Amino acid sequence: MNVAASLLSLVEDSLGLTLPIRLRAWDGSEAGVPGAPVVVIRSKRALRHVMWQPGELGVARAYVQGDLDVEGDLGDGLRAMWDAVRDARVADPAAGRPRIGPKQVARAAALALRLGLVGRRPPAPDAESNLTGELHSKERDQAAISHHYDLSNDFYELILDPTMAYSSGFHVTPGMTLEEAQTAKLHLVCRKLGLRPGMKMVDIGSGWGSLTLFAAEHYGVHVTGVTLSVEQRDYVLGRAAERGLADRVDVSLRHFRDLEASGVHDDDIDAIASIEMGEHVGDEEYVVFVDSIHRYLKPGGRALIQQMSRSNDAPGDRPGGGPFIETYIAPDMHMKPLAKTIGLIAASGLEIRDVQAMREHYPQTVAGWAERLEDRWDAAVKLIGEENARVWRLYLAGGALAFEENRMGVDQILAVKPSARGVSGMPSSPLAWLPGTDMIDR
Repeated sequence: MNVAASLLSLVEDSLGLTLPIRLRAWDGSEAGVPGAPVVVIRSKRALRHVMWQPGELGVARAYVQGDLDVEGDLGDGLRAMWDAVRDARVADPAAGRPRIGPKQVARAAALALRLGLVGRRPPAPDAESNLTGELHSKERDQAAISHHYDLSNDFYELILDPTMAYSSGFHVTPGMTLEEAQTAKLHLVCRKLGLRPGMKMVDIGSGWGSLTLFAAEHYGVHVTGVTLSVEQRDYVLGRAAERGLADRVDVSLRHFRDLEASGVHDDDIDAIASIEMGEHVGDEEYVVFVDSIHRYLKPGGRALIQQMSRSNDAPGDRPGGGPFIETYIAPDMHMKPLAKTIGLIAASGLEIRDVQAMREHYPQTVAGWAERLEDRWDAAVKLIGEENARVWRLYLAGGALAFEENRMGVDQILAVKPSARGVSGMPSSPLAWLPGTDMIDR
């Protein structure tokens, strides 16, 4: 029996499409399209993962543990799969979604017995999250953030650029390096916020301090940052001390709902930024999030929210991005369509002044991270283990494709808190903050 051919036929029957791949089984047998990306099933445990957990999560578990692999560029392989699904759905909208009917169950059971696949459920990879407690309680939010961001500061230094920005860069020109694109993004945020020396700024979800440190150093503002990651807080405070910015930077381990404990008062802040943190705020909690921003800002104060979104809000869609992302990368993440986010911000009393789509910039940013990961693969494995390194390889490849294909987006939303008489103090043109232009109407 050609094991690869039998498995490929079963999968294609269940999905209702012809897969654009070459499949190689653990016994060396092959089947599928010659010259196509090669999917390698290294052991029977890969199939046990899928049998016990059909769908994306089972496949991800097999990949993370090294039982399933792709030869060549993983992104190209995933891209070919999505193209095949789209083509098949022209004739059959249900194509690409597993059809587990009596026929498929009987066929799968017979093949499993024949190949000796029946066995206990394989242990899940250690890299999976395992959160408990009430959804979006302060304790659970901290655990969710810690799962991803406390992995290792040394690892993040390995894959991020020297600014340590873990968010989409601003690739003004295609030839920009990762560091140049991130620096351009930081300047863009600071200019949109209209930062001046002596201003008070709050950075919600300050990460490794890319914006916090940049705004304090280059724009002379005092920045209060908050994060739920111990590793991030310690990193930023250390860098602030090294750069002589300790008197302008204050970062604490705190939930955004506890900003008052960091000395943040109502109607007292000139500028608030939140760079790709809003996705971690639950749907109901987002109202509290934007209401807090409105309350803390002075009249005329500005807010800049850079946030990922999903393309639609259809019934059955997963707001966290799917089983893999929700289990391994960002548990409890809740992405909203852009229109819904804008509506919630406006409902808080903030006036929307500018929305800049940056969806095409993210794949370029992710490509830089992925290149650094591959170039430093052995060092990454030493720092975080092979399972976590494989999680990141899959995460970056799949994430880039989601933005490339408009299944996910990212936008900068600039808002202002007008005075009681409606005065915004905003410049009359976005040329005030675009790169390569004069700061008009300052």
